[in-house]
Amino acid sequence: MVTVHIDNREIEADEGVNLLQVCLDNGIYVPNLCYLKEMSDPPASCRMCLVEIAGEDKPVTACTTEVRDGMVVKTDTPQVRRLQSTAFELLLSTHNVDCKNCPSNKKCDLQRLAKFLHIGLKPKRLEHLEREVVKEEQPFLIYDPLKCILCGKCIFTCESLYHPPFLTFAKRGYGMFISFYGESDPAGLPCGECYACVAICPVSALLKKVDS
Repeated sequence: MVTVHIDNREIEADEGVNLLQVCLDNGIYVPNLCYLKEMSDPPASCRMCLVEIAGEDKPVTACTTEVRDGMVVKTDTPQVRRLQSTAFELLLSTHNVDCKNCPSNKKCDLQRLAKFLHIGLKPKRLEHLEREVVKEEQPFLIYDPLKCILCGKCIFTCESLYHPPFLTFAKRGYGMFISFYGESDPAGLPCGECYACVAICPVSALLKKVDS
């Protein structure tokens, strides 16, 4: 066991454990979108879980940092909040905000973050950008790339269940989206009985396709 100091609290944890998980396990909320406890190598793609650590030149992502004895961590400094707010506003600038008609309304990670950071879901500081993305047809799922926050949780979950997985990132930059692939006959995919990707999606960008 090691002792770490997080926001002036002395906390004991196993050496080498993920810092973000230590914070969350001890009731210290650190904003995050792409992290899951089961990840052995978190992607840190959302850049939301930034913290300041004594001795470090700049904020670091908590999800890729291992705790060590004597570590002193601050999760709520002005610099951390400024960087998190900027990253969040950039994400919202390409997100199709339609809370009223979204199944994730009232239980959405974006709504939670907006409240935590005191930012509206339609910030006026940045112009809204329409992403040019490809919409792929899939027999079992409805995927809305304009709602997708590219957190990668669906891909990680699919990878955990199937080898090879049936989801992957495609394209780069603003054109990036989740692509479906696998057997030559899509109807032969196990998606129609699984839907684990739908369950893990934090913004309902993935939904079950209901027969009309």
